[in-house]
Amino acid sequence: MKKYFYILTLACIVLMSFQYRLQENEPITKVTLGEKLFFDPILSSKRTLSCASCHKPELAFADTTQFSVGVDGILTDRNTPSAMNLAGRIHLFWDGRSNSLEEQAIQPIISTTEMNLPIEQAVARLNEHKVYSRAFKKIYKSQVTEKLLGDALAAYQKTLETANTPYDRYINGDDSAMSEEAIRGRLIFIGKGNCSNCHAGEDFTADRFKNIGLFDGKKHNDVGRFKITKDSSHLGHFKVPGLRNVAITPPYMHNGVFKTLREVIEYYNQPDAFVKNGVNRDLSLSTPLGLSKTEINELEAFLKALTDDRFLKK
Repeated sequence: MKKYFYILTLACIVLMSFQYRLQENEPITKVTLGEKLFFDPILSSKRTLSCASCHKPELAFADTTQFSVGVDGILTDRNTPSAMNLAGRIHLFWDGRSNSLEEQAIQPIISTTEMNLPIEQAVARLNEHKVYSRAFKKIYKSQVTEKLLGDALAAYQKTLETANTPYDRYINGDDSAMSEEAIRGRLIFIGKGNCSNCHAGEDFTADRFKNIGLFDGKKHNDVGRFKITKDSSHLGHFKVPGLRNVAITPPYMHNGVFKTLREVIEYYNQPDAFVKNGVNRDLSLSTPLGLSKTEINELEAFLKALTDDRFLKK
Protein backbone atom coordinates (compact mmCIF):
# COMPACT_ATOMS: atom_id res chain seq x y z
CA MET A 1 0.00 0.00 0.00
CA LYS A 2 2.84 2.42 0.88
CA LYS A 3 4.48 1.70 -2.48
CA TYR A 4 1.35 2.62 -4.41
CA PHE A 5 0.85 5.75 -2.28
CA TYR A 6 4.42 6.86 -3.06
CA ILE A 7 3.87 6.28 -6.79
CA LEU A 8 0.60 8.23 -6.73
CA THR A 9 2.26 11.10 -4.85
CA LEU A 10 5.12 11.17 -7.32
CA ALA A 11 2.69 11.26 -10.25
CA CYS A 12 0.88 14.25 -8.73
CA ILE A 13 4.19 16.06 -8.24
CA VAL A 14 5.19 15.45 -11.86
CA LEU A 15 1.85 16.71 -13.16
CA MET A 16 1.95 19.82 -10.95
CA SER A 17 5.55 20.62 -11.87
CA PHE A 18 4.76 20.33 -15.60
CA GLN A 19 2.08 22.98 -15.15
CA TYR A 20 4.64 25.44 -13.76
CA ARG A 21 7.68 24.62 -15.89
CA LEU A 22 9.19 27.42 -17.86
CA GLN A 23 8.34 27.28 -21.55
CA GLU A 24 10.41 28.70 -24.37
CA ASN A 25 9.40 32.23 -25.45
CA GLU A 26 7.24 32.64 -22.30
CA PRO A 27 7.31 36.19 -20.82
CA ILE A 28 9.44 36.06 -17.69
CA THR A 29 10.23 38.27 -14.69
CA LYS A 30 12.31 37.65 -11.60
CA VAL A 31 9.18 36.64 -9.67
CA THR A 32 7.81 34.30 -12.34
CA LEU A 33 11.26 32.76 -12.74
CA GLY A 34 11.37 32.08 -9.02
CA GLU A 35 7.88 30.61 -9.17
CA LYS A 36 8.85 28.22 -11.97
CA LEU A 37 11.90 27.11 -10.03
CA PHE A 38 9.84 26.65 -6.85
CA PHE A 39 7.60 24.13 -8.60
CA ASP A 40 10.21 22.42 -10.77
CA PRO A 41 11.78 19.11 -9.59
CA ILE A 42 14.91 19.95 -11.57
CA LEU A 43 16.40 21.16 -8.28
CA SER A 44 16.29 17.74 -6.61
CA SER A 45 18.90 15.04 -7.14
CA LYS A 46 16.53 12.59 -8.81
CA ARG A 47 14.26 15.24 -10.31
CA THR A 48 11.36 13.94 -8.23
CA LEU A 49 10.82 16.72 -5.66
CA SER A 50 10.34 20.45 -5.85
CA CYS A 51 10.08 23.10 -3.14
CA ALA A 52 6.30 22.80 -3.52
CA SER A 53 6.41 19.09 -2.69
CA CYS A 54 6.70 20.03 0.98
CA HIS A 55 5.44 23.62 0.82
CA LYS A 56 2.03 22.89 -0.68
CA PRO A 57 0.14 25.95 -1.99
CA GLU A 58 -3.28 24.69 -0.91
CA LEU A 59 -1.97 24.24 2.65
CA ALA A 60 -0.62 27.78 3.02
CA PHE A 61 2.69 26.50 1.63
CA ALA A 62 3.17 24.12 4.55
CA ASP A 63 2.75 20.36 4.92
CA THR A 64 0.27 18.40 7.00
CA THR A 65 2.54 15.50 7.87
CA GLN A 66 4.67 15.45 11.01
CA PHE A 67 7.82 15.18 8.90
CA SER A 68 7.96 15.70 5.15
CA VAL A 69 9.34 13.08 2.77
CA GLY A 70 12.62 13.92 1.05
CA VAL A 71 14.49 12.21 -1.76
CA ASP A 72 14.48 8.38 -1.48
CA GLY A 73 11.70 8.53 1.12
CA ILE A 74 13.97 9.97 3.84
CA LEU A 75 12.03 11.95 6.43
CA THR A 76 13.02 15.45 7.45
CA ASP A 77 14.03 15.90 11.08
CA ARG A 78 11.68 18.83 11.72
CA ASN A 79 8.15 19.78 10.77
CA THR A 80 7.78 21.84 7.58
CA PRO A 81 6.78 25.43 8.40
CA SER A 82 4.75 27.63 6.09
CA ALA A 83 6.69 29.49 3.40
CA MET A 84 4.19 32.35 3.54
CA ASN A 85 4.50 35.75 5.21
CA LEU A 86 8.28 35.61 5.46
CA ALA A 87 9.22 38.75 3.53
CA GLY A 88 10.06 40.72 6.66
CA ARG A 89 11.64 37.97 8.69
CA ILE A 90 15.23 38.21 9.86
CA HIS A 91 15.56 34.61 11.05
CA LEU A 92 14.56 31.59 8.96
CA PHE A 93 14.24 27.90 9.85
CA TRP A 94 13.29 26.62 13.28
CA ASP A 95 16.84 27.19 14.52
CA GLY A 96 17.32 30.53 12.74
CA ARG A 97 20.37 29.40 10.80
CA SER A 98 19.56 31.66 7.82
CA ASN A 99 19.11 35.41 8.03
CA SER A 100 17.56 36.05 4.62
CA LEU A 101 15.16 34.37 2.23
CA GLU A 102 17.90 34.38 -0.40
CA GLU A 103 20.11 32.28 1.86
CA GLN A 104 17.27 30.12 3.12
CA ALA A 105 16.10 29.19 -0.38
CA ILE A 106 19.31 27.30 -1.10
CA GLN A 107 19.31 25.13 2.03
CA PRO A 108 16.51 22.64 1.14
CA ILE A 109 18.17 22.04 -2.24
CA ILE A 110 21.47 20.95 -0.70
CA SER A 111 20.01 19.21 2.36
CA THR A 112 20.64 15.45 2.27
CA THR A 113 17.25 14.80 3.87
CA GLU A 114 15.35 17.03 1.45
CA MET A 115 16.26 17.60 -2.22
CA ASN A 116 19.83 16.33 -1.84
CA LEU A 117 21.43 18.18 -4.74
CA PRO A 118 24.86 19.82 -4.31
CA ILE A 119 24.59 23.46 -5.26
CA GLU A 120 27.25 23.12 -7.94
CA GLN A 121 25.12 20.50 -9.69
CA ALA A 122 21.98 22.59 -9.32
CA VAL A 123 23.70 25.57 -10.93
CA ALA A 124 25.15 23.41 -13.71
CA ARG A 125 21.74 21.91 -14.50
CA LEU A 126 20.17 25.32 -14.87
CA ASN A 127 23.03 26.64 -17.00
CA GLU A 128 22.68 23.61 -19.26
CA HIS A 129 18.92 24.09 -19.49
CA LYS A 130 18.21 26.10 -22.62
CA VAL A 131 15.20 28.01 -21.31
CA TYR A 132 16.39 28.63 -17.75
CA SER A 133 19.82 29.70 -18.95
CA ARG A 134 18.24 32.19 -21.32
CA ALA A 135 15.92 33.51 -18.59
CA PHE A 136 18.76 34.19 -16.15
CA LYS A 137 20.77 35.95 -18.83
CA LYS A 138 17.77 38.10 -19.74
CA ILE A 139 16.92 39.07 -16.15
CA TYR A 140 20.32 39.15 -14.46
CA LYS A 141 22.63 39.62 -17.46
CA SER A 142 24.53 36.63 -16.12
CA GLN A 143 24.69 32.89 -16.20
CA VAL A 144 23.15 31.08 -13.23
CA THR A 145 25.02 31.31 -9.93
CA GLU A 146 24.14 30.19 -6.42
CA LYS A 147 23.46 33.78 -5.38
CA LEU A 148 21.16 34.46 -8.33
CA LEU A 149 19.28 31.19 -7.83
CA GLY A 150 18.60 32.19 -4.22
CA ASP A 151 17.58 35.66 -5.35
CA ALA A 152 15.03 34.34 -7.86
CA LEU A 153 13.48 31.88 -5.41
CA ALA A 154 13.32 34.56 -2.71
CA ALA A 155 11.67 37.02 -5.11
CA TYR A 156 8.79 34.59 -5.52
CA GLN A 157 8.56 33.75 -1.83
CA LYS A 158 8.31 37.44 -0.99
CA THR A 159 5.01 37.54 -2.89
CA LEU A 160 3.46 34.90 -0.65
CA GLU A 161 1.92 37.38 1.76
CA THR A 162 -1.60 37.16 3.18
CA ALA A 163 -3.65 39.85 4.92
CA ASN A 164 -7.21 39.14 3.87
CA THR A 165 -8.56 37.51 7.00
CA PRO A 166 -11.53 38.09 9.31
CA TYR A 167 -9.01 39.43 11.85
CA ASP A 168 -7.59 41.99 9.40
CA ARG A 169 -11.05 43.23 8.50
CA TYR A 170 -11.94 43.45 12.19
CA ILE A 171 -8.95 45.59 13.17
CA ASN A 172 -9.61 47.78 10.13
CA GLY A 173 -13.02 48.71 11.48
CA ASP A 174 -15.43 45.94 10.47
CA ASP A 175 -16.86 44.90 13.85
CA SER A 176 -18.84 42.07 12.25
CA ALA A 177 -15.82 40.44 10.55
CA MET A 178 -15.10 38.15 13.51
CA SER A 179 -17.55 36.17 15.59
CA GLU A 180 -18.23 37.20 19.17
CA GLU A 181 -16.40 34.06 20.25
CA ALA A 182 -13.29 35.03 18.25
CA ILE A 183 -13.42 38.61 19.59
CA ARG A 184 -13.34 37.24 23.14
CA GLY A 185 -10.55 34.92 22.07
CA ARG A 186 -8.50 37.88 20.87
CA LEU A 187 -8.75 39.44 24.32
CA ILE A 188 -7.55 36.16 25.85
CA PHE A 189 -4.70 36.05 23.30
CA ILE A 190 -3.58 39.51 24.43
CA GLY A 191 -4.36 39.06 28.12
CA LYS A 192 -4.83 35.92 30.17
CA GLY A 193 -3.34 33.60 27.58
CA ASN A 194 -0.20 35.76 27.31
CA CYS A 195 0.16 34.60 23.68
CA SER A 196 1.15 38.05 22.40
CA ASN A 197 4.23 37.93 24.62
CA CYS A 198 5.83 35.83 21.87
CA HIS A 199 3.42 36.11 18.94
CA ALA A 200 3.55 39.84 18.24
CA GLY A 201 3.40 42.08 15.19
CA GLU A 202 1.44 41.83 11.95
CA ASP A 203 2.45 38.22 11.36
CA PHE A 204 2.32 37.26 15.05
CA THR A 205 6.01 36.56 15.43
CA ALA A 206 8.62 38.91 16.84
CA ASP A 207 11.49 36.93 15.27
CA ARG A 208 12.40 35.69 18.71
CA PHE A 209 13.59 32.31 19.94
CA LYS A 210 11.82 30.70 22.85
CA ASN A 211 12.01 27.47 24.78
CA ILE A 212 8.41 26.48 25.48
CA GLY A 213 9.37 23.29 27.30
CA LEU A 214 9.51 20.77 24.47
CA PHE A 215 13.06 19.75 25.33
CA ASP A 216 13.79 17.29 28.09
CA GLY A 217 16.97 15.67 26.78
CA LYS A 218 15.17 12.33 26.61
CA LYS A 219 12.02 11.86 24.58
CA HIS A 220 12.26 15.41 23.25
CA ASN A 221 15.95 15.89 22.51
CA ASP A 222 16.19 18.39 19.64
CA VAL A 223 18.54 21.09 20.99
CA GLY A 224 17.23 23.74 18.57
CA ARG A 225 19.00 27.10 18.48
CA PHE A 226 21.85 25.73 20.59
CA LYS A 227 23.06 23.71 17.59
CA ILE A 228 23.78 26.99 15.80
CA THR A 229 25.05 29.24 18.60
CA LYS A 230 26.56 26.67 21.02
CA ASP A 231 25.23 28.96 23.76
CA SER A 232 23.86 26.84 26.61
CA SER A 233 21.19 29.44 27.33
CA HIS A 234 19.73 28.64 23.88
CA LEU A 235 19.27 24.94 24.62
CA GLY A 236 15.81 23.91 23.44
CA HIS A 237 15.05 27.32 21.91
CA PHE A 238 13.20 27.51 18.58
CA LYS A 239 12.05 30.36 16.39
CA VAL A 240 8.59 31.62 17.26
CA PRO A 241 6.52 30.86 14.13
CA GLY A 242 4.03 33.29 12.65
CA LEU A 243 0.36 32.48 13.18
CA ARG A 244 -1.25 33.59 9.93
CA ASN A 245 -3.17 30.64 8.43
CA VAL A 246 -2.17 28.54 11.43
CA ALA A 247 -5.51 26.72 11.47
CA ILE A 248 -4.72 24.94 8.20
CA THR A 249 -1.09 24.01 8.91
CA PRO A 250 -1.20 21.14 11.40
CA PRO A 251 0.64 19.41 12.97
CA TYR A 252 2.33 21.95 15.20
CA MET A 253 5.70 22.72 16.81
CA HIS A 254 9.14 21.93 15.42
CA ASN A 255 8.53 18.22 15.97
CA GLY A 256 4.91 18.14 14.85
CA VAL A 257 3.94 16.68 18.21
CA PHE A 258 0.50 18.31 18.38
CA LYS A 259 -2.12 17.40 15.79
CA THR A 260 -4.66 20.14 16.50
CA LEU A 261 -4.79 23.77 17.62
CA ARG A 262 -6.71 22.68 20.67
CA GLU A 263 -3.84 20.40 21.73
CA VAL A 264 -1.46 23.34 21.37
CA ILE A 265 -3.63 25.56 23.57
CA GLU A 266 -4.06 22.79 26.14
CA TYR A 267 -0.28 22.37 26.24
CA TYR A 268 0.29 26.05 26.96
CA ASN A 269 -2.48 25.93 29.52
CA GLN A 270 -0.63 23.26 31.50
CA PRO A 271 2.81 22.33 30.06
CA ASP A 272 3.76 19.90 32.83
CA ALA A 273 0.81 17.70 31.89
CA PHE A 274 2.60 16.98 28.59
CA VAL A 275 6.32 17.34 29.30
CA LYS A 276 7.27 17.23 32.95
CA ASN A 277 9.92 19.80 33.88
CA GLY A 278 11.03 20.78 30.40
CA VAL A 279 14.71 21.77 30.49
CA ASN A 280 15.33 25.53 30.27
CA ARG A 281 11.62 26.26 29.81
CA ASP A 282 10.68 29.93 29.57
CA LEU A 283 9.65 31.46 32.90
CA SER A 284 6.40 32.73 31.36
CA LEU A 285 5.27 29.09 31.29
CA SER A 286 6.25 28.32 34.87
CA THR A 287 2.65 28.29 36.07
CA PRO A 288 -0.56 27.01 34.41
CA LEU A 289 -2.63 29.63 32.58
CA GLY A 290 -5.86 28.43 34.14
CA LEU A 291 -7.95 28.74 30.97
CA SER A 292 -11.42 27.24 31.16
CA LYS A 293 -12.84 25.05 28.39
CA THR A 294 -14.90 28.01 27.20
CA GLU A 295 -11.80 30.23 27.07
CA ILE A 296 -9.90 27.55 25.17
CA ASN A 297 -12.73 27.43 22.62
CA GLU A 298 -12.65 31.22 22.31
CA LEU A 299 -8.90 31.33 21.83
CA GLU A 300 -9.13 28.63 19.18
CA ALA A 301 -11.85 30.61 17.38
CA PHE A 302 -9.55 33.64 17.27
CA LEU A 303 -6.68 31.62 15.82
CA LYS A 304 -9.00 30.32 13.10
CA ALA A 305 -9.88 33.94 12.28
CA LEU A 306 -6.27 34.40 11.13
CA THR A 307 -6.96 32.27 8.03
CA ASP A 308 -6.79 34.10 4.72
CA ASP A 309 -9.98 33.95 2.66
CA ARG A 310 -8.23 32.11 -0.18
CA PHE A 311 -7.92 29.04 2.04
CA LEU A 312 -11.49 28.98 3.31
CA LYS A 313 -13.62 26.17 1.91
CA LYS A 314 -16.41 27.47 -0.26
